[in-house]
Amino acid sequence: MSDSFAKKGEFAFRVIAGETLLVPIKAGVGELGSIFTLNEVAAAIWALVGPERTTEDISRRVCEEFDVSPEKAAQDVESFLGALLEKGLIEPVETQAGERGLR
Repeated sequence: MSDSFAKKGEFAFRVIAGETLLVPIKAGVGELGSIFTLNEVAAAIWALVGPERTTEDISRRVCEEFDVSPEKAAQDVESFLGALLEKGLIEPVETQAGERGLR
């Protein structure tokens, strides 16, 4: 798996009645068949996804925020990013080694 990912397209990300919803937006219209409900961990991971952060960075933040082991955080991040990749919501981003220290 790539070290960094970028969100692919535009999305509406909202918390409504305690539920976190992620809706891909195409041509200004939400795809109603593509609404994703995210749990608290998935919502935190989604908010952190970006080319400026590696999967290791995201895992470390999940570990800190949810008080889970580094292994569990890494497993959750990898699993969720894999699902996002499969759905076409993110894409791998190649980063240069020198850029990682600039976060």
